[in-house]
Amino acid sequence: MKLHVTNETSRLRAVVLGTAESNGGTPDIADAYDPKSLEHIKAGTYPKEEDMKKEIEAVGKVFAKYGVEVYRPRVINDYNQIFTRDIGFVIDDKFIKANILPDREKEIDAISHVIDQIDKDKVIKLPEDAHVEGGDVMLHKDHIFIGTYYGEDYPDIITARTNLKAVEYITELFPNKKVKSFNLKKSSTEPRDNALHLDCCFQPVGKDKAIIYKGGFLIEEEYQWLVDFFGKENVFEITRDEMYDMNSNVFSISEDVVISEKNFKRLNSWLRENGITVEEVPYAEIAKQEGLLRCSTLPLIRDL
Repeated sequence: MKLHVTNETSRLRAVVLGTAESNGGTPDIADAYDPKSLEHIKAGTYPKEEDMKKEIEAVGKVFAKYGVEVYRPRVINDYNQIFTRDIGFVIDDKFIKANILPDREKEIDAISHVIDQIDKDKVIKLPEDAHVEGGDVMLHKDHIFIGTYYGEDYPDIITARTNLKAVEYITELFPNKKVKSFNLKKSSTEPRDNALHLDCCFQPVGKDKAIIYKGGFLIEEEYQWLVDFFGKENVFEITRDEMYDMNSNVFSISEDVVISEKNFKRLNSWLRENGITVEEVPYAEIAKQEGLLRCSTLPLIRDL
């Protein structure tokens, strides 16, 4: 398999889509990795497997409609395998294995049948002290945008998933790219104040547009850099509640087709006003785990 991904919006040809099969039920409070999951575990509203399976299969139908080749993880019994973006990502023609939370290492093994089709020289494993998850890595032509957390208390914050060591390593790995990092707001208790990954508060769409939540950035100048980069007229600013619902975590099949949650009324209207076809799917149950459409997809091949 010849990998190729240089941005978030070129025509998608092949992808790994997560699975909710044998999801493992509601976790214990002590096992919650993010504040939104914790909130729903405590409230008794954590999503049911049957509902999440329906939501993921709705995305699968959209991929089939557009002729996208879809790979699925091998199902591990009683294990959450929805968020494939966390476990790996493609930059150019290289597959980067993410260094993820130790409890989730089985997830990368479950896509070994995909990785085995890739030239071994193109599969990169980061050093142990370089932590990164795919939701923090955003490609845009000659730029790589990376969400991270600059604080010295990084090791103590479970919602901080990508460190500066990973930013440095990726910068060295891709010397022809311009790497720009962003210090993200983290909270282990309040999901409305937690940008778990960069794609929870920012994502490019279309040819030259972007969705942004200002409150997800700890440094206003870094947020402003993105607004200036895309141009204020091309930016859709989402609210704190829209960030909580994960409005920036949509997924592009091409520059003019986006898969979005059906309840994102304001965003979906803006996308359509800008000439983008919106394929609406139900995804509100999966969103209760602080992840949405980009989180549950791992693109392998996009057009040039």
